[in-house]
Amino acid sequence: MRAPSFVLFIFLLYSCGPKTEDSNSKEPLNENSFTTPLGKTFTVPTPPEKLLIQFEEAKSNYEANPEDIEGLIWYGRRAAYIGKYQEAIDIYSKGIEKSPNEAKLYRHRGHRYISLREYDKAISDLEKAAELIQGTENEIEPDGMPNAMNIPVSSLHGNIYYHLGLAYYLIHDYEKAYEAYLRCRESGSHYDNIVSSTHWLYMIQQRLENPAKADSLLAPIHADSTVIENQSYADLCELYKGWLPVDSLIQEGPGSPSNDAVRYGVANWYLYHGDTVKARQMMENLIDEKAFTSFGYLAAESDLIYYFK
Repeated sequence: MRAPSFVLFIFLLYSCGPKTEDSNSKEPLNENSFTTPLGKTFTVPTPPEKLLIQFEEAKSNYEANPEDIEGLIWYGRRAAYIGKYQEAIDIYSKGIEKSPNEAKLYRHRGHRYISLREYDKAISDLEKAAELIQGTENEIEPDGMPNAMNIPVSSLHGNIYYHLGLAYYLIHDYEKAYEAYLRCRESGSHYDNIVSSTHWLYMIQQRLENPAKADSLLAPIHADSTVIENQSYADLCELYKGWLPVDSLIQEGPGSPSNDAVRYGVANWYLYHGDTVKARQMMENLIDEKAFTSFGYLAAESDLIYYFK
């Protein structure tokens, strides 16, 4: 028997009390700490020396040639990698003033607006980026933090649609999130791209109470395929296919983007299977971790605000 209606569940939650309307609200960011919309304050950790050196090099390269868009983008990326999210946004904004039709600038600024929970601004930027890439050839996007094989697995078009889908998901506009993740999956055939986009597509259709459609979206998932970077999403897709038991994916250890992705995916699995107590507990545990800009953390935080608070 299928779990109780997700729509009914949401209705019951709403009837028990008001929800917080402004999920974008947050305390101002400074160089050392960040307070989330749920009131959790995190100290931005001191970056490893290697990242600080890379940031200073990127800054010097930009200052030596401020007209170089790629140099400016790397300056912004390196700023974000050491926790300077607002500085990264300011850097990209300078680039947009000079080059208002450069999709890469909107793509990266949109990502960092997501980090700061400014989802409407993120959507505006990422929609603009999607508009600007129409009719253009896709390109591999170089990694700022390369994987173990040093093989980039994402593309400009894929990243634009991935982050656009995430921003819509975080404001619970599932129809638009679904459209964006479809475009993301269509942007490239690399299996890392397939598993990451399919994970979100599947969750969205479960949220929309379309389990048959959700299952149909798992067609590109194969047991003998190899991922380079997105093993967490591959594992979740195998859970959805029924190839892994849910207990095997319970994560231990500190918060990280990959751990948080799995934790959120499992919590969400319990949610749409009707175990709201377990789902809420897992989401609350997740947001006690320190990776406060991981996508799993952001999704758990957004759900706790929207459905439970």
